[in-house]
Amino acid sequence: MSTMPVTGGTERTTTVIIGTGLSGLAVGAELRRRGVDAIVVDGLDILGAGQPANTTSLQRCDAADSDSLRERNEILRHLRNYAASHQMDVRNTTRAVQLTMVGGAGAAAAADSTDPAGSPACQWEVHTPNGILLADHIVLTRCAHSQLRRMLSDFGIAVGRNLVAAMRTIGIYLVGVGDLITPSPKEVLRQAKTVGQAISSKVNPEGSPAMLTGSFAV
Repeated sequence: MSTMPVTGGTERTTTVIIGTGLSGLAVGAELRRRGVDAIVVDGLDILGAGQPANTTSLQRCDAADSDSLRERNEILRHLRNYAASHQMDVRNTTRAVQLTMVGGAGAAAAADSTDPAGSPACQWEVHTPNGILLADHIVLTRCAHSQLRRMLSDFGIAVGRNLVAAMRTIGIYLVGVGDLITPSPKEVLRQAKTVGQAISSKVNPEGSPAMLTGSFAV
């Protein structure tokens, strides 16, 4: 799907999905079906200390799931075919290296800075070697829960027991991110559908556009 280019090597899109594996393609396909613009890029690396305020870098947290590897590979094959046939914007060679919150920070901003439709007012910059991607919503498909809590703390956002709810308050969604174990392929697809619905309802609060046909899972 097309995005709106901005000067200075910057692109504007609705959602940036970080992770080009099963989780990233699953939520990307769900958003594509719902008519929501999204760009899928590869995962974040460690940048080290000395980052500016409201900026964080995330470690990769890949976990092999040998018990469901065959099922995962089959679903991944279907997802890749769907992405190719439906012109999804998947950038396998573009790596997100830094995530920066702009236009709102801290617990008060996260709680109060929403538009009338309930969408987060904060905007995100995803820095890549090829430029900056601006988005209202971010989907993460890697990282441990402890790391995500540290990230929210760095942003000045208080985290209660519900990490997922705290992340969604600032427009970050999790798909395929487990606390102690990696979610199964079927659980990843369920999460992708839930996140796709949540983002679509904020992008189109008065009713989602007609969904595209086509299956992306077995």
